Amino acid sequence: MKYYLIVGEASGDLHASNLMRALQHEDPQAEFRFFGGDLMKAVGGTCVKHYRELAYMGFIPVLLHLRTIFRNMDYCKKDVEAWQPNVLILVDYPGFNLKIAEYIKQHTRIPVYYYISPKIWAWKEYRIKNIKRDVDELFSILPFEVDFFKKHQYPVHYVGNPCVDAVDDFRKNGEETFSEFIAANGLENRPIIALLAGSRRQEIKDNLPDMIRAAASFPDYQLVLAGAPGISPEYYKEYVGNSDVKIIFNRTYPLLRHAEAALVTSGTATLETALFRVPQAVCYHTPIGKVIVFLKRHVLKVKYISLVNLIADREVVKELVADTMTVEQVRAELRRILYDGEYRRQMLSGYDYMASRLGEAGAPGRAAKEMVALLEKSFKK
Repeated sequence: MKYYLIVGEASGDLHASNLMRALQHEDPQAEFRFFGGDLMKAVGGTCVKHYRELAYMGFIPVLLHLRTIFRNMDYCKKDVEAWQPNVLILVDYPGFNLKIAEYIKQHTRIPVYYYISPKIWAWKEYRIKNIKRDVDELFSILPFEVDFFKKHQYPVHYVGNPCVDAVDDFRKNGEETFSEFIAANGLENRPIIALLAGSRRQEIKDNLPDMIRAAASFPDYQLVLAGAPGISPEYYKEYVGNSDVKIIFNRTYPLLRHAEAALVTSGTATLETALFRVPQAVCYHTPIGKVIVFLKRHVLKVKYISLVNLIADREVVKELVADTMTVEQVRAELRRILYDGEYRRQMLSGYDYMASRLGEAGAPGRAAKEMVALLEKSFKK
């Protein structure tokens, strides 16, 4: 069968590539065409556009690149229509993907599947109308989404979380000692505070300077920043400056394996950090802090912003967001994480509970099996 996939960022590239491998296992004749990244290219098929040509975040960057965004969207619609896949698989990236789904549903008979559903439970709940109209099957990776969509009379497939698979796979590929890790990356023989400042330029700009200032207060620890794909060392240097921070690229999982603590922006990284059992503080600053505080109180539909707390349905990790994301508060939380043994123990216990709610590894395999079965069933009708 022919599968057309669309992703818009690095995490989507990772999860889509694992799904593609699982689809190959279920369907040895699988052909792929995609808007994706290097990991998807490594699996095989035709990469129409790299996600780096699509990824714009924030009101101003989006406004400045509207023509490019619309041009890419039009090209994508026509390319899907021309290739006539057996299924279109959308991966997260709702601003772009839901527009594609709408067009494909209106102009073709190609079934639309969504893997890693849009987070409309937090924001823009009205999009449920679009999903019910334009998406044939939705594959969820967060357990609490099942009840949310059931409330809207829209059944979904919970397949588990691919981060569990990614972390498990990494751990199976051999153990690198701390000595080997620091030697390979030019680090010092001191415990590590990991800095995960997001994958987009605006997030890095807003969060990294204060994260460094807070973490620099602990001289017994070295600060190691996880470089995001698509972000140049030169861009990081604008915000790292002369501070004693080591930047390493393409080594986030090894970094988390050996870190004593982490400062993490909201997103998938908070979940990955928890799965590696690294105590963390969630840091998310924004220049419009007061607006975010208002939205959190009156508009947002969820109590938390980190996946760790959302999945556990309680506060496992401290969220320092908007007006509470200050150097002083980050420093205080980091001090508790590093030196309060009982506080660390409680956080790790919370991680265990969160992991139990996620379920076992095997998300891409379960998703692929269900997708192929649904497609084969539709062919027999």
